[in-house]
Amino acid sequence: MKLFAIIGWKNSGKTGLVERLVSEFGKRSIVVSTIKHAHHAFSVDRRGTDSFRHKAAGAREVLIVSNSRWAMVGSGDALNFRELFGKLSQVDLVLMEGFKNENFPKLEAYRSETRVEPIARNDRSVLAVASDVPIPGLDIPVIELDDTRAIANFVLGNCRDWSDWTGSENREEKMNFQR
Repeated sequence: MKLFAIIGWKNSGKTGLVERLVSEFGKRSIVVSTIKHAHHAFSVDRRGTDSFRHKAAGAREVLIVSNSRWAMVGSGDALNFRELFGKLSQVDLVLMEGFKNENFPKLEAYRSETRVEPIARNDRSVLAVASDVPIPGLDIPVIELDDTRAIANFVLGNCRDWSDWTGSENREEKMNFQR
């Protein structure tokens, strides 16, 4: 499995970009899973549902299953990346949204209206920026934010194999993809 992260500040266009990339990769017959980082508490079930009641009663994990969907609800300490990837089926590419503090190959989504400094200026694991405006002074590619095809090509050319992380406790030593 290959992996790549899409990062950016709030309202920078990350989710829309990931959505477009998943669709573009699907057109290319590339099977994709995603992992989304949330900065807040969230719930996939609602108060009053049976699964909510199971969890509230003390179940460690609740697996919700129908004829066409399933979801697992758990709580406690955040899973590490080895545990997260272990929960995924084998696919061609895992796109991660968020995780800007991790040392994975990344592309930053950037919108000028956010009025913040691009993360790429201070994070050498950001390999390119997808932006709605030119960004002078960067020594990495700046791709038009709406050019999904070009961004997809960049991701495919720069994603890394998950096995690069599984055999080493020290990802920093093992991976030297930084610009």
